[in-house]
Order: sequence, then structure tokens, then C-alpha cells
Amino acid sequence: MSVAAANQQQPATAAESDPETIGWMQGFPPPQDKTITFQDGSFRGFPELRWAWSNIRQLVPTVNVWRGAGPASVLPREDHDIGASASVTMDGRPQTFARMLEDSYADGIAVLHRGKLIYERYFGALKPHKPHIAMSVTKSFTGVLAGILIAEGKIDPQAPITDYVPELKASAFGDARVHEAMDMTTGLKYTEVYTDRNSDVWGLRRANGMAPIPSGYEGATNIFDFLCAQQKQGEHGKAFAYKTVNSDVLAFICRRASGMTLSDLLSEKIWAPMGAEEDAHYHVDRIGTESGGGGLSTTLRDLARFGETIRNHGRFNGRQIVPSQVVEDIARGGDPEKFKPAGYTTLPGASYRNQWWVTHNAHGAFMARGVHGQGIYIDPKAEIVIARYASHHAAGNAANDPVTLPAYMALAKDLTAGG
Repeated sequence: MSVAAANQQQPATAAESDPETIGWMQGFPPPQDKTITFQDGSFRGFPELRWAWSNIRQLVPTVNVWRGAGPASVLPREDHDIGASASVTMDGRPQTFARMLEDSYADGIAVLHRGKLIYERYFGALKPHKPHIAMSVTKSFTGVLAGILIAEGKIDPQAPITDYVPELKASAFGDARVHEAMDMTTGLKYTEVYTDRNSDVWGLRRANGMAPIPSGYEGATNIFDFLCAQQKQGEHGKAFAYKTVNSDVLAFICRRASGMTLSDLLSEKIWAPMGAEEDAHYHVDRIGTESGGGGLSTTLRDLARFGETIRNHGRFNGRQIVPSQVVEDIARGGDPEKFKPAGYTTLPGASYRNQWWVTHNAHGAFMARGVHGQGIYIDPKAEIVIARYASHHAAGNAANDPVTLPAYMALAKDLTAGG
């Protein structure tokens, strides 16, 4: 292979793909070769997505999550330059924390240690006041909202899903129980492979409003119709398989059990009591339904506030926001034997519980994770929360884990040793 061909195959670096440097969507109007739109799908390409993930509201319809009328909760600062924190990647390369951010196309990182903001950096198109799409980190919010409603007695995790959404009776979810959707142990024909253009995930994207509808398309054009059309494959409750439709079903259960939209539910139960600094927003489908599996956008600091709420057993801003048993149930994790067949080589011994990823490592760390590098990493032993937004060229977290997870554990050890 020639050097030119090798260079052509190598994606642009974080510096080379910086949206501010390239000049995406700058000017009035922006030049044609610097314009990003929803309809032509360019917003999902690389490097265009490096601008798009921080500007979702300019591309698709959204609904607000109100922060409430109260003051923003205080995030005490104690700056600590952790950029030189050293680790070794999963494939044996030495790296620093700062280099990890560059190699994983970070748009923003906020690190809390014992409740204090010790490190905060922004890159690319992201700014402190701007929301960034959380992708599947959204699922973990949906899981916590479901947990709150369970604690309130409004949802029974052992109940059939059809007790709440009877319209799903003829679908794959017709004989599944709520907890099976929460832990993604349903048996579904649906596939979620971002590198396969024929995967069902693209049908979900069209239904939830994050992909244009091509001419002649006969599939579902809203989330609810897409869920009702899902087919069963295999038994429920036997094995974990990561499929976003479970999260969207769980979001519908939350709506039916509470009588509220997901955006109002999040505002009332978490965003306002937490003292969020800014409103959040969900992207919505063509009939105004929020994507409970991947549609939430928040500012980085508010993502960190949510992570700290969970690390602190649901307590934040001077009050108990999430019942402690909800958090403790997540942190205990699910069944690693049910998780193992899914083949996540970067997460050995892990499990999945209530829409969260649980490492079962020596520090008991657990995570919310989203494609292209979104995440909340909670290390209870080291008392740290890492909130991260990114725009990596690869969707799957297998591209991020080899650099991010060793860096997080090394930092945890550094901070623990530092007292």
C-alpha cells in the first residue's frame, strides 16, 4: 500500500477535524461546501458530526427539558491539572490524560472529585453553555426515571410490559416483562450494527426523527409504530443484547405510568431538583415523541451534576432526588453470565443493569455510555465522576474504551493516592 493510500484510509485527527478550524456552518449563509444539513444526511458523516453533535437543535425538532425557576446548584471548583496523569492503553501504548482526550476526539470533559470540579476542558464546537447530544447516555436517564417510578409504586418491574402499553401485545414485547426491557434481556429479531447499512437501527433512526425518510419508504415514521412492529427471536430473560428499542419501550412505560411526557418527567424528577444550570432538550419524532434511547442533549456541567447525584446515592443540591435504593440496585449490577455472550472484549466481567453498564472492577465503577464517545464514568471508591462528550469518527465504544478506560482507572488511582 502506498503512503498516499494509507493516509487516505486514516481518519483526520482531532486537530485536523476541528469544526471551528474547518469552518463548518460559518457565514451568513455558510458556503455550500461548509453547509451541514439533516436532509442530505451530511450531519452524520465525519468530520461533519464534530459540529453536529453540539448543534442538534439546528438540525432536527426538539422539546425542552425545563431547568426550573430556582438557582443553579453550586459546583465547587478546585482546579487540578490532571492532563499529565499517565496510563497505558489496552494495546500497550503509554499515554497521558490530555493525549487520551485528543485521541478519542473529546468535545468536553468534566471531572469531579469528592463533589468538586477539578478539571473542565472544551474542544471543537462545544461551549460550557451549549448542550451536546448524549446519545445512549440518554438510556441511563430513562433507567433512573423508571427506577424512581418503581420506588413510587407506579411501575412493577415484574409486570408484563402490556400492563402499561397494551398496544405492544402483538409485538416481540407482548410476552416480555418490564425488568427484561430495563436490563435488555428481551429476545428480539432487531439488530443494532452501525457499520451495517441494512441494520434495523437505521429503521429506528428514521422512526425517531434522526434520519431522513427516503422516497418510497414504507417503514414506520414514528417511534411507537416502530416498536409495535418488532418481532421476537429467542427467549426473553436468557441473555443480554444491546438494543435501543428496549429503552424506547421503557420510556413509553414511564409515560403511561406517570401520565407525563418524558421531558416533563425528567424536569420534575431530576433536572429542576438537581439545580441544573441550563435547560436540556430531547430530539423528537414526527409526532413529538422524545427519543428515550438516544435523544437527550445537555450541557457538560449538568451531565456532571447528574453523575454526582448518582455517585452520591441519589442525593444532591441538599436533597434526596433519586431514592438511594434505585442507585444501589444499579451499582450492584446484573448477571455477568447473561452479559458475557454479547462479546464486549473491552468490558471483561461486566454486566448491564437498569440501562447502566457495570464494570465489577476493583473500584466498583459503573457507566452511562453513548456512541461516538459520550459517557458518565462513576468510580465510587475513588469518589470521582467523569462526564465526557465527544465526536469520535467511529460509533462503537470499542474505539474509545482502549484509551479512555485505562486513563480513568489511572486517574482514580492517582487521586486516591493523593488523599
